[in-house]
Amino acid sequence: MRRTVLGRGLEALISQDLKESVSETERVMELEINSIEPNPFQPRTHFDESQLQELAESIRKNGVIQPVVVRRVEGRYQLIMGERRLRGSKLAGKTTIPAIVRTVNDNQSLSFALMENLQREDLNPVEEGKGYKALKDEFGFSIKEISQYLGKDRTTVSNTIRLLALPEEVLRLIESGKLKAGHARALLSIEGDDKRIEMALKVVEDNISVREVERSVAPRRKKKRRRTGRKTDPLIAALEERAERHLGTRVRITPGKKGGTITIDYYSDDDLEAILKMIGVSTEI
Repeated sequence: MRRTVLGRGLEALISQDLKESVSETERVMELEINSIEPNPFQPRTHFDESQLQELAESIRKNGVIQPVVVRRVEGRYQLIMGERRLRGSKLAGKTTIPAIVRTVNDNQSLSFALMENLQREDLNPVEEGKGYKALKDEFGFSIKEISQYLGKDRTTVSNTIRLLALPEEVLRLIESGKLKAGHARALLSIEGDDKRIEMALKVVEDNISVREVERSVAPRRKKKRRRTGRKTDPLIAALEERAERHLGTRVRITPGKKGGTITIDYYSDDDLEAILKMIGVSTEI
């Protein structure tokens, strides 16, 4: 059953506090940088050093244009939003930073950090998937709500979450930029973690394109079908492959004398929910 998030919907929870995090009516304080602890709920794990250096140089010349947002925790300040500005200020040699103090709980702190980062364009697919999944699992936001607020396609959000079903070794390759999201989606069509890892390493080693991975996966499906003794009509086979590319999993269409059956494989509860939502079936009860 879908949970109520702090008694309010996504728009009520996020929009005013995030979009208007720096309003003219709020008092901006100058805080000691060393008095601000990092946000333990920060979803971002990778910060581009060259971009941080550029930000630091800008801060040296112009200062921090937008204050960071913090909250009080046990007598100290804890960052809510503005991780890059805080890091850039440290690199710039600043000892203080403009800040706004907010009274928020752990749930709100996490949601603000997630939304701030998900609205940026430089998250890697794994960080993005974890952010979407946290909003869905921790706060009960639907895929539709997440996609509407962030301006993302619902299928994109679902497919990005599904990437987290890949083995950790593959996820590390995605985080490092050695594998693209397209590669990862194609790997989801391969059954078994060992085979997925094997293909991922081959992609990196041989610099294989996304299209080549998709083509290499398709023959495996066809071969498996032949072993089962199915005689597949070329049109049905083409439709199966089109459906598999869209859903990122194995699809079998079995015609009968009157109608037929469609079988869609899934490998986890998250897989099932993502697939159902991609075909327009709500999982909310």
